[in-house]
Formats: sequence, C-alpha cells, structure tokens
Amino acid sequence: MNIEVNHLADLDQAAIDVLAFAPDERIFIFEGEMGAGKTTFIKVLAKALGVTEVVSSPTFSIVNEYEGKERNIYHFDFYRIKNLQEAYDIGYEEYFWSDHICLIEWPEKVQELLPDHYVKIEITTIGENERVLSISKI
Repeated sequence: MNIEVNHLADLDQAAIDVLAFAPDERIFIFEGEMGAGKTTFIKVLAKALGVTEVVSSPTFSIVNEYEGKERNIYHFDFYRIKNLQEAYDIGYEEYFWSDHICLIEWPEKVQELLPDHYVKIEITTIGENERVLSISKI
C-alpha cells in the first residue's frame, strides 16, 4: 500500500490508514533517509494509538516508552548503536517479544534481531513537504 503525503496535515489520515491496514500488528519498522520524516510520522502514529504525552526521538536513550490507549508504545532509534551488543544491553527481546507496540527507526542496524513478521514503512522524500509512505507486511 502506498500513501501520498503532500502536507503535514495529511499525516493524521496516513496514521489512521496504516493502523487500519495492520490492526493486529505490533512491530513497525521505519526506513528512510535522514530527514525523511520517520520521527515526525511516529509522533502522529503514537497520537493515533492514544499517546497523550509529548513524543520525542530516543536518539540517545535508544528507547522511549509511552502509554497508549490499549498497550504501551516503545519507540526505538537505533541510529547511534555501534553493535548488536548495545541492543542486547537494553534488553531488546523484552520489548520485541512483549504484547506491546514497537516503533523502530533505523531497523537495518538490528535486522537480524527483528521478529519474522512486522510492518515495514518506507518513507521516500518527493519534495520539501511531499512524501510517499510505502507500507507492507513482512
């Protein structure tokens, strides 16, 4: 499924569409170049999942935890990890194998640790505010 986003205001509907496409999924990975809008879209997705607190990038902490309507939301940013041991050190398996939702930026850094099934959201920059979100179930 592809979703065209032409304005920031389109992100709310895009989040609703992603959740409708994958209502029972827990693991969502986000791919795209630096500045493509991964964190921006995750903020909107977290809001759609019922998060009321401010969502920020976990660049230095690696993972932030939020309370959603039905489940906790774990937001990962693996950009700064140097090796897989750092993912083990934060106890990634406790998060990935829980019943909660995991939103993962820079998943290629931990590809071999990802579960077999997840939703992949690839964000492609078309213009200053235009993006295409390519969503697929793996």
